[in-house]
Amino acid sequence: MPGIRVGFIGVGLMGHGMARNILEKGFPLTVLGHRNRQPVEDLVRRGAAEATSAKRLADICDVVVLCVTGSPQVKALVNGPEGLASPGKPITIIDCSTSDPSSTVKLAAELAGKNITFLDAPLSRTPADAEAGTLDVMCGASDADFARVKPILDTFAGRIVHTGPVGSGHTMKLLNNFLAMGYAALYSEALTLGAKAGLTPKVFDAVIRDGRMDSPFYRTFFQWVLNRDPNAHRFAIRNAAKDMTYLAGFANASGTANPMGAAVRNCFAMAVSAGKGDDFVPMLSDFVASINDVSLTGDGS
Repeated sequence: MPGIRVGFIGVGLMGHGMARNILEKGFPLTVLGHRNRQPVEDLVRRGAAEATSAKRLADICDVVVLCVTGSPQVKALVNGPEGLASPGKPITIIDCSTSDPSSTVKLAAELAGKNITFLDAPLSRTPADAEAGTLDVMCGASDADFARVKPILDTFAGRIVHTGPVGSGHTMKLLNNFLAMGYAALYSEALTLGAKAGLTPKVFDAVIRDGRMDSPFYRTFFQWVLNRDPNAHRFAIRNAAKDMTYLAGFANASGTANPMGAAVRNCFAMAVSAGKGDDFVPMLSDFVASINDVSLTGDGS
C-alpha cells in the first residue's frame, strides 16, 4: 500500500509499539496528541507528524487506527465534535480497541452511509509484543476490506485471523479475554486456597509449570506472583472488568446463560470496587489473598 497515509489515535501501552512499527515499515504516520507526551514525542522524533484533532487527522490520512479503551471512546472520536467523521471525506477506520460488538456493527452501518469504512481488528498478547511487531489480531471485515488493510496490520502483527464480517473480531476478542481473565481468577483463587493450606506459590508453580496446565498466559501471570515483575502483564484490572461487562451484555443480547462469565466479572468488579482498578491483572492474586487474610509473598505483606 505505498503512499497510504496512516493516522493513529491511542499511542499508549499497546499503541506506541504498533504505531512505531507502522512508521518504521514504510507508512507515512500522523498521531493524535495525548496527555502522556512521552510516546507522542518519541514517534515524532522518529518521523511521525502530530495532529491537533481527530478531524485534522482524518483530513490528512487515508486510514486511521484506533487503540483506545472501548466503545464510548471510539464513538466520541468518530462522531464527536471535530471527530473523524466530520471532514466528510472517505476514510477507513480500523478499531483495535476491545469494544462492544453490537456498538461496532451499528457504528459501521452508520458510517457506511457517509462513505467511511469501519472495521474491527482487536489485539491479543502484550505491549512487548506490540513493540516487537508480534501481536495477534482478530479482524472483522469484508474480504475486500480485509485484503486492503492487511498490509498495515502486518506491520505490528505476527498472526492475523480474518474472523468474518464486521463485529466478529470484537466478539472473538471478548471470548479470548473471557478465557484469559477466567484463568486469572482461577489462578488467584487456587493460590489463596493453597496458601490457606500452607502451599506456597513456589510449590504451586513447581507442579503446574511444564505440566499440562502450563501456558504462555500462566507464565506472564506468575512472573508477577513469583518475581514481582510489574511489567509482566500490563493490563489493568478495570479494563478486564470492562471487557467482562461487554461479555455479559453480549450474552444477554444473545439469550445465553453465562454463569462462569458472571463469576469472573464479579471477581474483577470486586477488585475495582476495592480501589485496585489501576493494578495489573496478575495483581488480582494479591487482592484475592488479602480478602482471605493470607499473603502470597511469604513476608506477611
